[in-house]
Amino acid sequence: MCAITGFFNTQNAVSSTYKALSELKNRGRDGSGTCGLDWVTHSYNINTLEMPQDNNILGHNLHSIVKYVPQPIAYSGKIVANCEIYNWKKLSKIYNLDAENDSDFLIKFIEYQISNTDFSNPVRIKDNIEKALSKIIGVYSFAYMLDGYVYVFRDIIGVKPLWYSSSSGFAFASEKKALIKTGYLEAYELNPRESICYDITNNFFYFYTRNFFDTRPEHKKQLHTIQKEFSNILEDAVSIRVPDEPFGILFSGGIDSTIIAYICKKMGKRPGTDFTCYVAGFKGNDSVYSPDVSYAKKVADELGLDLKIKQITYQEVEDYLTTVVSLIEDTSVPKVGVALTMYAACVAAREDGIRVMFSGSGADELLAGYNRHWQSEDVNYDCYQDILNIYQKNTYRDDVVSMNNNIELRVPYLDRRLIDYGLKIPAHCKIDNKQSQNKLILRNVGKKLGLHDDFVQRNKKAAQYGSRFDKAITKLAKNSGFKTKTQYLEQFYEKS
Repeated sequence: MCAITGFFNTQNAVSSTYKALSELKNRGRDGSGTCGLDWVTHSYNINTLEMPQDNNILGHNLHSIVKYVPQPIAYSGKIVANCEIYNWKKLSKIYNLDAENDSDFLIKFIEYQISNTDFSNPVRIKDNIEKALSKIIGVYSFAYMLDGYVYVFRDIIGVKPLWYSSSSGFAFASEKKALIKTGYLEAYELNPRESICYDITNNFFYFYTRNFFDTRPEHKKQLHTIQKEFSNILEDAVSIRVPDEPFGILFSGGIDSTIIAYICKKMGKRPGTDFTCYVAGFKGNDSVYSPDVSYAKKVADELGLDLKIKQITYQEVEDYLTTVVSLIEDTSVPKVGVALTMYAACVAAREDGIRVMFSGSGADELLAGYNRHWQSEDVNYDCYQDILNIYQKNTYRDDVVSMNNNIELRVPYLDRRLIDYGLKIPAHCKIDNKQSQNKLILRNVGKKLGLHDDFVQRNKKAAQYGSRFDKAITKLAKNSGFKTKTQYLEQFYEKS
């Protein structure tokens, strides 16, 4: 996970690039780089990065997980990428690309796909980039510059963030605040179902619609067959994301994170050595564990998992809010509550030197895990809408919170193959009204894996309640004299 940015057709490109990369420094501390149409420069430190005067610049901060490959990377064209491509080694071997890592693979694969294309035909280039991306398993946001055009894409779910502005030339960045910092006040999040082709010479934009998933045709197989197929895809989605270095799991004791941890252990990964589970909760005056911490401890003890518990006090909640509200650029009470829970767990992981974390995000959206799904007239359509909009509600929040701790978040439930399969699972395989049970298919997978019935059946509260952080915010708001929690949170946004 890295930071990318770009400024085109502006005399402030150099200063804007410095400001943006500095604002995004926590997204990549392993080096910085920039490039123009005919130059490239790299440095281990933003402060020593030198750039010639230019009105068109791509910028990058590196978070190196697999080999050290400075960006921008330049071959026929140039690329800055924030990507995690999990099948890059396999594809690199198939296409004989000899790639150093996933980013190096990405530009080589794109250029392999467009090698017989007229570079002056942006539509054909865009189409062939799309063909390359269709073979990739992973998440990404990137800008590829070739022959006077810049092609901008992000993964179809929107796990990797990208914001852009067209108020003065063209500018983009991994986070909205980087654009605001450089004076681009009209900043928009790129819809993952769109790509941008920018004509540098003529200062002209082309937006192209990308294909998304469907809920049809619905699977007509028996429940046990669907369960087995879903389980196989899920296990592969987890295993393909496991890094070579020690990693963490955001762990609440709920079915989503418990299954991820159990699959990792089943793969032979050793708790406490290869991976550690992290849970966070509010520590009130009674010193009693929050529901999520209490249950996470119970599950970890039963399954032999290594669990690190991060409990924070009233004062620490307020200190963390100063950072969290600014990061997510939002004062929505539920969104802040979830972000606070994740942030506290990521702080504990960062202190242990963890740089990769697994999250159970996406399971509720894909498998009808919310209370509102009980009243749904078309469960899969609502799941489709949830996945369609998850980039606006969850993924940006989760990304900026984890990356502020220099941690790369991996989300197997948002694997493209799992979503494609999961959206076609019949409603009766997701919700059992007779037993008042949701995410039925996932709970059955848990049973098949050998999890205890108590763990499989648990209906978990939303993170902000299970962690008791919502209770803490309520008390702090009242003690500070605010009428509402939102008003209380707004003060932290104003300070940012």
